[in-house]
Amino acid sequence: MTKNPIIPTRHVFQFGNKIAKFGFMCSLFLALNVAQAISIDDIVKSANDIWQEERKIKVPDFSLTDLNGNVHNNKSTQGKYLVVNFWATWCPPCLKEIPAFVEFYEKNKGKVLILGLDYEQANKAAIIEFTDIFMVNYPIILFDDKNGAQFTKFGEVLGMPTTYIYGPNGNLVDYQMGEMDMTALEKATSK
Repeated sequence: MTKNPIIPTRHVFQFGNKIAKFGFMCSLFLALNVAQAISIDDIVKSANDIWQEERKIKVPDFSLTDLNGNVHNNKSTQGKYLVVNFWATWCPPCLKEIPAFVEFYEKNKGKVLILGLDYEQANKAAIIEFTDIFMVNYPIILFDDKNGAQFTKFGEVLGMPTTYIYGPNGNLVDYQMGEMDMTALEKATSK
C-alpha cells in the first residue's frame, strides 16, 4: 500500500511565501521600471525643452577690450558667428583645445570671431608670452578690472573650458562645457 506523503503545513506556508515574495518582487521591479522609464522620458523632454529655451538666448550686451586694446561688443560681432571661449592657463583641457581654435580661426576668420576669455587673475605680460608660444591668432581678453564684470554676462561658468557659440543673428547655437575640437566647432558654425 502506497502512502501519500504528507507535506507539513509549515513547508507549504514557506513555499507559498516564496511565491508571494517572488510576485511582490516582480511587481515592485515592474513598477520601478515603469517609474524609471517615465522619469527618463521626463528628463529627456525637460532637457530638450531647456535646450529649446537656450536657443532663444541672444548674445548679451557686452563690451570687452582685448590684449591689443581692441574693443569687441555685441554690435561689432553682428553678422558673424561669435565663439566665446572661457579658458585659463592652468586648465589642461583648455590648453589642449587651443590648437583647434587657432586652426579653426585661421580657416574661418571671415565668418567667425573667437574671443578667448582668460578667466583667471593673470599678468598681461605673462599671458602675451603664453599666447605667443601657442601662436594664438584670435583676440584674448583678460579677466581684469575693465573686463571682469562683462564675463558673467554670457552665463555661469561651472567648469573650464566653457564655450558659447552664437550665430550671425545673435542666437545661441551651441554651448559646451569641456574641450572643443575642430569637428564640434565646424558643426556648430554650420547651423
